[in-house]
Amino acid sequence: MPRTDKQLHDWREPPSPRPAATILLLRDGDDGVEVLMTRRSRRASFAPGAFVFPGGTLDVADSAPETLRAAVIRPEQTQQEQAFSVAALREAFEELGVLIAYGSDGALLDQSALDGLDRGPGADLAKQLVSAGHRLAVDRVWRLCQWITDRDLPRRFDTHFFVARMPDGQHPVADGTEQFEPLWIAPRLALERHAQRDFAMIFPTVRTLRGLSGYRSVEAVLAALADGPVWPVSCPRAALSGGREERYAESDPPYGELELVMPEGGGTHSIDWQHETPVALLRHVWRLTAPNPGRMTGPGTNTYIIGDPEAGYVVVDPGPDIGEHVARIAARVGNRLHHIICTHHHLDHWPAAPRLRDACGGLIRGLPGGAAAPGMTPFVPEMLLRDGERVHIGDSTLRAVHTPGHASGHLCLVLEEDELLFSGDHIINGSTVVIDPPDGSMSEYLASLERLLEEPVRFILPAHGFVLREPAQAIRALIAHRLRREAKVIRRLAEAGPCEIAKLLPRVYDDVPVVLHPVAARSLLAHLEKLAEDGRVALRDARWRLPS
Repeated sequence: MPRTDKQLHDWREPPSPRPAATILLLRDGDDGVEVLMTRRSRRASFAPGAFVFPGGTLDVADSAPETLRAAVIRPEQTQQEQAFSVAALREAFEELGVLIAYGSDGALLDQSALDGLDRGPGADLAKQLVSAGHRLAVDRVWRLCQWITDRDLPRRFDTHFFVARMPDGQHPVADGTEQFEPLWIAPRLALERHAQRDFAMIFPTVRTLRGLSGYRSVEAVLAALADGPVWPVSCPRAALSGGREERYAESDPPYGELELVMPEGGGTHSIDWQHETPVALLRHVWRLTAPNPGRMTGPGTNTYIIGDPEAGYVVVDPGPDIGEHVARIAARVGNRLHHIICTHHHLDHWPAAPRLRDACGGLIRGLPGGAAAPGMTPFVPEMLLRDGERVHIGDSTLRAVHTPGHASGHLCLVLEEDELLFSGDHIINGSTVVIDPPDGSMSEYLASLERLLEEPVRFILPAHGFVLREPAQAIRALIAHRLRREAKVIRRLAEAGPCEIAKLLPRVYDDVPVVLHPVAARSLLAHLEKLAEDGRVALRDARWRLPS
């Protein structure tokens, strides 16, 4: 992790979460799956007035041997899963009067069998089941996901989410104390009403329903869960967006940045793209995004400023030659600029370097790349920055890693003491980069990604988009994406036979908007050239084909 003395905020240990369980009771409706939800008391201390699934905290009795003996369990269900499943079933009974259990005849209980059971506070459900000859149907419960309450909240829960089919012949009745207004609702409708502020829900409920909305039947949901949960464990983080606090899960683009800037949680970091003022990521690292947003640049090119007034500064990727952007960089570094490092020669990364040097000093460094666009000045660094070479600024060390692929002279930079990777355009957040031959090479790009897997880094700071977390996972995902695209090229060539790129393009990139096909054609060429190097395709008579 980054050095503690470089963090923007002192560490604050978050409250420990309490173990809890909740259950999504499902049925098939006219418009697909429906889920049973209920409104929490408006006087509740947690999520008052919100629509939720029945659930609550884990009781000691939920894992007691006598309780589990009163249950039917699948062989693969772990002891932990058994206990949380019992808790979910118990809470559904206490709050809504729904009980998934078997009678002595092996059939699921109907409403008449429940009338003699006590669901009130302090009632011992396991003892009642044993006395009546019933058994909890834990084998009818499937683990869906796990949500841990955000670190910045005073009351936290580690909640296991389960799903089960609603038993026939039972009817939910809210306890009138903790839960009110039970209703069946399609996930899509619940989400629409929530968006219209007509159906209050907390973040995990919203995200769970969003994932559930893609299923057309209960059977499809249960089939998807046969091999285990479909979603990973998640602990959301808060941030300011448009002046309002919003929550984000691990798969959301801002999450890595929030983890870096506020590891202990808290929602004071703004994720609004900032072109006027540098955004502090650590005490010695700032990001200033150039005002050049677009289809290929996203919110703009990220310029990174590393250092402090005493030691001086390094600027990475000064960006396009936009006067106000250069002036904003200069206002931060003053006359203490030592190095201007350009990750590569593309025009949204280096042209501001000479103007910045003239204003603040510093040495322009990097590697020359391919030919410049017609009428444009080529990038020629004042001093080469070679693979493995280190640049020191105060107590920080930047090490250059040559990563050809997107550009032949592309460099990434490792801030060694803080385990950060400044990735330029080799890795960006939210998209994949174009590989444009002849300066770009798919073979070199994939080899460079493999090399970066060996780097001991914890976060990636890209030239476009937010900070990325879990670099190895992000890099492997990029490699897998490229290899899937490569396999798709082979499949489409097998279907179409020998053809030009123009015919192959809409078949291989049918998942990409047509407006992006001109740039996708460049990456397709890069894939084909790599496959040709590997001996898997051939170019003959201006047509690409599989080897005969």
